[in-house]
Amino acid sequence: MDIATFSASLQESAPPNVSVYLKALWYDAKDNWKTAHNLVDHLEDKTAFWVHAYLHRKEGDRGNAQYWYSRAGKKMPSNSLQQEWEDLVDALIDEEAN
Repeated sequence: MDIATFSASLQESAPPNVSVYLKALWYDAKDNWKTAHNLVDHLEDKTAFWVHAYLHRKEGDRGNAQYWYSRAGKKMPSNSLQQEWEDLVDALIDEEAN
């Protein structure tokens, strides 16, 4: 899978068979922040923390986002939310491929 295929799947009614992290980003792109958040909120790994951070940044809760970026070992980016979404999707697709 690549980002183009993943993005094309947004036309479907259900996410593709991908990791929970990518499913969260799929739901986020479908304007279902709550489902996206619920998928990663209880997970305790750095990837989940990164997705969680992005979701809170998108929500506008920068303080909470900063907390999750810190737990993920990342700095809060200054790029657009769309660019971060694409960066996350690319990173997670690469991770699944390896």
